[in-house]
Amino acid sequence: MRTFVCLNNSRDKKMKFIHILCVAAALAMGHPVLNAQTAGDAGFFLHTVAKGQSLYSISRMYHVSVDDIVRLNPGSNEKIRAGETLKIPQATDTDKHAPQYHTIQAGETLYQLTVKYGITAQAICAANPGLSAGNFRIGQVIVIPAQTAAPAKETKTAATTSPETEKKEDEWQTMHKVQRRETIYSISREYGITEEELIAANPELKKGKLKRGTFLFIPYPKQEQAQTQPERPASEPTNEELFSQNTVEKKSIRTIKVALMLPFSRMNGTQREPQTRIVEFYEGFLIAADSLKRQGVSMDIYAYDTKGTKAGTESLLSNGNLKNMDLIIGPVNQSSIAPAAQFAQKHNIRLVVPFAPKVDEVFNSPLLYQVNTPQSYLYSEVYEHFIRKFGKSNVVFLDDGTPDPDKADFIKGMKSELKDNGIRFSQIRLEGEVDGTKVIGAMDTLRQNVFIPISARSTALTKLVPHLTLVRKEHPHFDMHLFGYPEWQTYTQDFLANFYELDTYFYSSFYTNNLFPAAVNFTHTYRHWYSKDMANIYPKYGMLGFDIGYFFLKGLSQQGNKLEENLGRVKVVPIQTGFKFERVNNWGGFINRKIFFVHFSQDYELIKLDFE
Repeated sequence: MRTFVCLNNSRDKKMKFIHILCVAAALAMGHPVLNAQTAGDAGFFLHTVAKGQSLYSISRMYHVSVDDIVRLNPGSNEKIRAGETLKIPQATDTDKHAPQYHTIQAGETLYQLTVKYGITAQAICAANPGLSAGNFRIGQVIVIPAQTAAPAKETKTAATTSPETEKKEDEWQTMHKVQRRETIYSISREYGITEEELIAANPELKKGKLKRGTFLFIPYPKQEQAQTQPERPASEPTNEELFSQNTVEKKSIRTIKVALMLPFSRMNGTQREPQTRIVEFYEGFLIAADSLKRQGVSMDIYAYDTKGTKAGTESLLSNGNLKNMDLIIGPVNQSSIAPAAQFAQKHNIRLVVPFAPKVDEVFNSPLLYQVNTPQSYLYSEVYEHFIRKFGKSNVVFLDDGTPDPDKADFIKGMKSELKDNGIRFSQIRLEGEVDGTKVIGAMDTLRQNVFIPISARSTALTKLVPHLTLVRKEHPHFDMHLFGYPEWQTYTQDFLANFYELDTYFYSSFYTNNLFPAAVNFTHTYRHWYSKDMANIYPKYGMLGFDIGYFFLKGLSQQGNKLEENLGRVKVVPIQTGFKFERVNNWGGFINRKIFFVHFSQDYELIKLDFE
């Protein structure tokens, strides 16, 4: 099927072994400010773990295996934490066409990198669209593209290096092994530096924790360090100058060309039949397009049926017309995402993947948007917001006796986060005859208590809820809350009264209240246009199509080719799907990190808690 819709409108050391000690200790600790040349010679570079990242996502980001990372970082397969530094194996010299990765060091500039790698600033900027003068800082990893030709000379830069620019001064006066009862204050006083300088050199101290036996980098005092730094050659341009020279001029898009590559049909035996959910998604998208048309936005919309196969997708990609798109939405099936991402990157087209929760291509495709949040990123957002809201609570995990493998990672991660943040928690099993004794025994009756079932299944709620409601009825003054999962929004027919009684919260990436004005208006419009109701599923695909279409079409109409730099300025009020797109790295695409907490209050109010 093909449909077309047109809507027109660092100083020298006195003793050399101290320097060697520093480097060796840094290698053992994986410190983010290790000299890049040393790391490169050792065959690895350094990556600082960001919130939500897993070993798998990091491995996909750098084209290495999880085993390769674990080999360099023993114990990382058990757990990694945000802010921790990992050694990542660097591509070997035999991989002539493989990109190299570089961890920015203290005092490094973009110009110095062009000299170090013999590559233009333009090439570095092009390969790292998420990099700017504002975020060019220590610890950031950037990709150094493989050279396919002799690098061009930079405007306003010298093509030859000087001893001053090649020289890398040592930035640390020594290493310090933490002793018992030492504090950040006592260590900083011992070396004549400020607490801020010590923390800046050792970011892991931001949590205020010192562990006996660990090594700390001791920087020179700022004043002394400044005196030992070589002056920058007058001819060396600043980061701001180089980034400014490589900034693309903003251009508007008069008529947005968008293609939807979706499996509108599928084979059922020998017959092809429409896919209801995909059709609803497309129908909701058209309502968004019509709404923006009324606001003066012009667009050409093309719809293509991938038939749900990789072959069908590849056949469509050979269509010369797709090369001219500003935006492609789809595909759906996992095997089709890679060829679509390659095509979109080659032709500089934005690609929105609307449904898939696992899109490896997002880690290396700068114009790819993943709407459905990957699990590790989703959970990290939930943990953060949970701790902000319930950080002073007593948390009780509830086991109904039937494991739920789908939620095992969530529960394991939640317990780890609670432990790291000093939040009290316990776990009890509730089976058999309804009795509030175990529940009360696990509670702190003078504090807020949050109960989290370790299963999201409705059968678990059937077993657990009676125990909680019994305690609620017998002790109405107890501060109790139930916390759970996105699936719960489909259980309201059976548990709605219980949710209100237990002052329940659940997290979700998708949510709408059918009584919200925007939802009412959309449902009415959908019924009027198509003479039918949307399927009662989660999420509602018609609303998903509307939200995605409205966000991206409005964003392109307002920001043109500068959309990626101005995503925060695209203000929309979604019906069901919120958007908070963030780059996964300096050279990759975007994932949606938006979540909501939905609250069924004891006052019988239904509240959608939106987090910025």
